[in-house]
Amino acid sequence: MVGENIIFLRKRNGLTQEALSERINVSRQTVAKWERGESEPDCSSLMRLASLFDVTIDSLVGNVEEDQKIVGVAPKGKYFFGLATIREDGSIVLPEKALEVFQLSKGSQVAILADEDRGFALVPKKQITDMFSLMGKN
Repeated sequence: MVGENIIFLRKRNGLTQEALSERINVSRQTVAKWERGESEPDCSSLMRLASLFDVTIDSLVGNVEEDQKIVGVAPKGKYFFGLATIREDGSIVLPEKALEVFQLSKGSQVAILADEDRGFALVPKKQITDMFSLMGKN
């Protein structure tokens, strides 16, 4: 999985194996071995890779769920939590990781924003309230 993520991020950033190896101070052969899954980066190399690609080490080494493969490894602070299902009663169950990251629980409120061309966005009430407070419209 680490090797696949390195390939994805290297290509997304327009880097060759040689260019990547120079930027993180390892040999091109080392990068090739990581990408083929013959070896894995040590902690120091993982930190340099994560910093270069602006991703977390966790996302760099983590498994990507099947429905996440469409977006690959997300930058720091950006998430693809997976798919949610709209139930018959219109309710939506958010993935556990989304609830955890945004500190939401039963009874929490979210604002639903939409753009007909781009889709929906859910924003925790506190963020909307904070935004309006900054604008002086609260």
